Amino acid sequence: MDLSIVYPYLEGFNYKSYVIAFSIVVYCFEQYLNLRQYRRYLIVERPKELADIVSQEDFTKAQSYNYDKSRFGFVENAYKQIESVAMLHFDVLPYIWNVAGDVLASRGYSAEYEILQSIVFTVIFSVISTVTSLPFSLYSTFVVEQRHGFNKQTFGLFVTDFIKSQLIMAIVVLPFLSGFLHIIRSTGDNFYMYIWVAMLVFQFIMINVYPTLIQPLFNTLTPMEDGELKSKIEALAARIKFPLKKLYVIDGSKRSSHSNAYFYGFGKNKHIVLFDTLIDHSTHEEICAVLAHELGHWSMNHTLRILASSQIYLFLAFWSFSQTIHNTQLYSDFGFITRPTLIGFLLFQFAFAPFDSLINFLMHVYQRKNEYEADAFALDLGYASTLRNALIKLSIKNLGGFNVDPWYSAWNHSHPSLTERLNALGLTVSGDNLVVQEESKKAQ
Repeated sequence: MDLSIVYPYLEGFNYKSYVIAFSIVVYCFEQYLNLRQYRRYLIVERPKELADIVSQEDFTKAQSYNYDKSRFGFVENAYKQIESVAMLHFDVLPYIWNVAGDVLASRGYSAEYEILQSIVFTVIFSVISTVTSLPFSLYSTFVVEQRHGFNKQTFGLFVTDFIKSQLIMAIVVLPFLSGFLHIIRSTGDNFYMYIWVAMLVFQFIMINVYPTLIQPLFNTLTPMEDGELKSKIEALAARIKFPLKKLYVIDGSKRSSHSNAYFYGFGKNKHIVLFDTLIDHSTHEEICAVLAHELGHWSMNHTLRILASSQIYLFLAFWSFSQTIHNTQLYSDFGFITRPTLIGFLLFQFAFAPFDSLINFLMHVYQRKNEYEADAFALDLGYASTLRNALIKLSIKNLGGFNVDPWYSAWNHSHPSLTERLNALGLTVSGDNLVVQEESKKAQ
């Protein structure tokens, strides 16, 4: 299908106005959802439905933390929206592209070196983006997170992490970008097939490289010592035939007191990683309940399904880009005289935003479904009471949002709220005793 036949019908259509208008609509919609959630953080008294889940003291702490994050989010989102609209309206992107060309011209390179100019453009644009976002990152870490006891990193560690991240981005992203552009320029109109394969290969390489080469630059992964916890985890893995190869403990407390657990690896080379903060704040049974949930994702192939759906999305996105790459009006509406490949892809992403927003929402719906299924998997393994206790304890320790607006949650969160998860599992509380609804009992 050749979409270029519709170009003549779009002669009066201004792509820049459309992109700016849509970004403002999305911004207003998301701020409306944020405001709905913000009002919930203003509630002082713990709702009755939370009485058996969280104490008034912990509820107040969580409300205060999320109130601060929400209020800061309004400021950050407003600045980003203003910056984005101003950059598009005042043709900042063409200006940066021309500056990149001037830099190369001063060193004897002509306009034929488009890939090199694209790299210089990316570096300049990244520097600008980093400089404008850095104050927000600093405030979030050393004011909001610090105020509520989560931040554990020093300013020196923050700077070190920042430098490492920038170097890694340069080492990984710039060569990939060069290859990306070269494939598009050298494979003709069917480049989308080749670039999709290249992206797939790159993703698989990064999935393997990140935990073994990149993450150790930031955190220390220590093999878990022999003991009761390790034995229980190995028994759980054996029970569901999970091909566990190694167990690690990561020093998450080096930067934050938030807790987590995850697994990685392909085939029979699976590794489980536990945050030291999770171990410090949870019983062995609660840790196993959390892992039973995570392993439920593996057992039901959630990760593979998400990977497959993301590949379908990428293929469709690259194909759509191949239909717009020669659209001269798209470039001219944003102030470009020439049609650089990188710029074409960037502008396509702007124009593709409505569809992208819909896909993100649908992915959240699908991921939330997966979370419910993983919880049910842990429940079927007999972790009813411990899963409930673990979910509540993690929410309390992480000061999670206990009073969540359903619209806000559906649009922004890939995980259901605590109360949504407990209700879906059929777990309620009577006094100090867990009550599992009759259907859940039969399932066990």
